[in-house]
Formats: sequence, C-alpha cells, structure tokens
Amino acid sequence: MTPLELFEQIGSSHPGSSLSQMFGKPCFKYQKKAFCCFFEDSMVFKLRDQNHHEALSLSNAELFDPSKKGRAMKEWVQVPFEQSQHWQKFSEVAYNYLHDVLG
Repeated sequence: MTPLELFEQIGSSHPGSSLSQMFGKPCFKYQKKAFCCFFEDSMVFKLRDQNHHEALSLSNAELFDPSKKGRAMKEWVQVPFEQSQHWQKFSEVAYNYLHDVLG
C-alpha cells in the first residue's frame, strides 16, 4: 500500500469525515475542520498535550511547516511513512478531539 492509499484508508475510516484540501494537499475534515492531512509521504495531525509530545518524539517526526520557511504550525505534527504504524492512533486522537468539541 502506498503512503497516499494508507492515508485515504485511515482518514476515511472516521464517521462523518470528508476528503478535502488544505494548502493544496489532501486532508480529511470533520464538520469543515481539518484533523489530518497528507504532505510529502507523511501524515500530519493536529494534536495536543501528551499526544503531541509522543508524536514529536518519533524518529523523523517534526512540526508541520508547509511553506518550508521556518513558520511551523505548532499544533500540527508531521509523522513520516516510516512511522505509519502510529498513523491510525494519531488520526483517532485528532478526530476524536474535533468530534468532542464540535459534537
């Protein structure tokens, strides 16, 4: 399975999620709010607190900087395909946060 195929499988597994665009890249949204996106063969997640720290501690994970100009989005963590065994978990965390906040 390619990184993009895995992203699509994971993102579409959440009830009410829809495929959309963020910065011209594929993303999944819940009620018009993005919770994950696909960038450079990585899956990017909006995370907080312990989950944010856990994701950043993974090898080659980094804060998401789509412009590559040193303006990282502090809540978003880019997790590379080599760490894809963690994608489902972080996708669930990001989705569940939005689901809880938006209802």
